[in-house]
Amino acid sequence: MCLSSKHDTRIMRNPVNLESRPPIVFDEASRDDALQLIQLALVEDLGSVEKSEQLDVTTESIVPANVSGEARFVSRESGIVCGMAVVGLVIKNMQRGLTLEIKRQDGERVEPGETIAILSGNAQDILTAERTCLNFLGRLSGISTMTRAFVQRTDGTPAEVLDTRKTTPGWRRLEKYAVHCGGGANHRMGLYDAVLIKDNHLAMMDILNDEPMDEIRTAIEDARSWIHKNATRLPQGTETVVQIEVDRLDQFEKALAFSPDIILLDNMSNEQLCQAVSIRDQKNKEVLLEASGGVNLDTISGIARTGVDRISVGALTHSSVNLDIGLDWKIG
Repeated sequence: MCLSSKHDTRIMRNPVNLESRPPIVFDEASRDDALQLIQLALVEDLGSVEKSEQLDVTTESIVPANVSGEARFVSRESGIVCGMAVVGLVIKNMQRGLTLEIKRQDGERVEPGETIAILSGNAQDILTAERTCLNFLGRLSGISTMTRAFVQRTDGTPAEVLDTRKTTPGWRRLEKYAVHCGGGANHRMGLYDAVLIKDNHLAMMDILNDEPMDEIRTAIEDARSWIHKNATRLPQGTETVVQIEVDRLDQFEKALAFSPDIILLDNMSNEQLCQAVSIRDQKNKEVLLEASGGVNLDTISGIARTGVDRISVGALTHSSVNLDIGLDWKIG
């Protein structure tokens, strides 16, 4: 049955293998990804990562070398800050002796006109660092801000809002970190840390087998067997998640019978999602249900009220708009 109000008291079901998957945080792996992206950004903007070879022709030609100043990163709109750790790495890697004072931490809300951070030092160096800092800060804050908007639309329901693999190449860990800062949850990191059997996998199984077969049953059982045999190669070992995608209720009931950890309900109507939740609650309560496909800010509330446990939203990373952040000067 669909949820009758925003105050449903159903107990969330979270298998142990999902609880063991921590959210993406700004750790050493995130730092390494950021450093690689920063190097690329400096090369495309300044021609080199080496300070002695970097060139900002506009700034050098019109701004005196001995002028110091203070610049404030100021939000032009409401949002959720993300990317201050990356900005700090940009400043450090440019080796310009600038000082960064952080006023808003990642995950904190900021309103129009509020200062996020203060950058002080040589005016030429501040101007040279400006765009690279703002590119990272605006992009990641845009993702965290959009995520927060989606999460707020699911308040009072059991549904978590998750990201997907529809990320900018090279930016995945940082973008998923931004989703976490916005209050969302992280799906699998990549192809290596979870099983997600999609329609094209099932279609390939059908093509490769001459005899009729139950692709859904075979896929789930083969995945479980493979995980058991290859546990030492996997980040989550034998607790590796097995998820399968279905787009019809008859497929859903077949999959439910073989107890995958999660069933992905793709492009189903809210009525179909309600039916799937009811069937799951009657037959196999340990299986989590995830809705996906065509999820936007107008539709997510209705989807969440169907009682699904998870809603994956590709738009969090592939369609977010940069948070509008500017640099305001105070020369001294």
